[in-house]
Amino acid sequence: MTAESFAKAEPPETIGIVGAGIVGLAHAWSAARRGHRVTVFERSPIASGASVRNFGMVWPIGQPSGEAFAIALRSRSCWLELRDQSEIWVNPCGSIHLAHREDEWAVLREFSRIGPDFGYSCELLSRAEVLARSPGANPDGLLGGLFSPMELCVDPRAVIRTMPGWLADRFGVSFQFQTAITRVEPGRARSADGRSWTFDRLIVCGGSDFETLFPDVFQHSGLRRCKLQMLKAAAQPDGWTLGPHLASGLTLRHYANFEVTESLTALKQRIATEAPELDQFGIHVMASQNQAGEIILGDSHEYDDAIAPFDKAVIDDLMLRELRQVIQLPDWSITERWHGIYAKNAAAPVFEAEPMPGVSIRTGTGGSGMTMSFGLAEHSWETTRS
Repeated sequence: MTAESFAKAEPPETIGIVGAGIVGLAHAWSAARRGHRVTVFERSPIASGASVRNFGMVWPIGQPSGEAFAIALRSRSCWLELRDQSEIWVNPCGSIHLAHREDEWAVLREFSRIGPDFGYSCELLSRAEVLARSPGANPDGLLGGLFSPMELCVDPRAVIRTMPGWLADRFGVSFQFQTAITRVEPGRARSADGRSWTFDRLIVCGGSDFETLFPDVFQHSGLRRCKLQMLKAAAQPDGWTLGPHLASGLTLRHYANFEVTESLTALKQRIATEAPELDQFGIHVMASQNQAGEIILGDSHEYDDAIAPFDKAVIDDLMLRELRQVIQLPDWSITERWHGIYAKNAAAPVFEAEPMPGVSIRTGTGGSGMTMSFGLAEHSWETTRS
């Protein structure tokens, strides 16, 4: 449906959105393409929370079958539409889950048989076929892999930096950066400097920090905070390319889609016995390559009271230990290290609340913001306006 037909379908409203991370930008796009007048508020000069601190993987294969998987595929379509309408880089690279252990190979073989019945597009690859598709796969001990064509690669920092300009130019979306919204009430948003705006509808997309506006809602939301540590390797020499996103066998125990396999239990038990430190820090390793040729590496998961402002060298060391076992890079020079904190909703792919008339909260996409936000925004708009 075009922006023009969206506009004809609904009378225009004024929409205020708090937060210019990927969830906020997704809701801004969904509203603007329907002809609504949209203003986005962001307390920083540019959003600098969880949205800019991830792999840039659009990862449908990691979503459980059913509604979440369908929403992820819808997000994928939106990303491709964004690529075609803007100068934002989107690479339909696909993904390969690598197997270097027999129990990992068992899970991949089983999923390749039953995954298509749940709608997943995937193909079991031999060792030679994996190496033909990715020079980044470590051939030592490699048994094979599972290829999926569904995954995309984006550059989170570039998206968050450039998408506001595209929304402003294409749809007339107004952005109020360096504007902290400190109070929300039906039809009105107020900023820390005393200014106020009136809207027909307000959508709060403040990530893990929406408790600033709605502490009572946050307290009873069931949301958990999760901290991840990540690294970036230098741009690889001579135009070397990773190919598809690469994920190790450790990842099989992290994403819900593999829960349908009976063989996953043995893999989980082996890791818990052999390397309990990986479970302690929630480590599962993956790699992606941005348009500058840099390799994004990670990641880890620490929750709630385990989160500290200080990063742990042991986590970086463990991630690099595991990464070197499954991938190979021409240049392993680490140029950046960082952490991010996001809000995770265990019960659904997003936390939704309507704390007062005309005010909605949309947050808690967990580590799947790039994968789910566009589809969730479309779904949210359609269901709340129906």
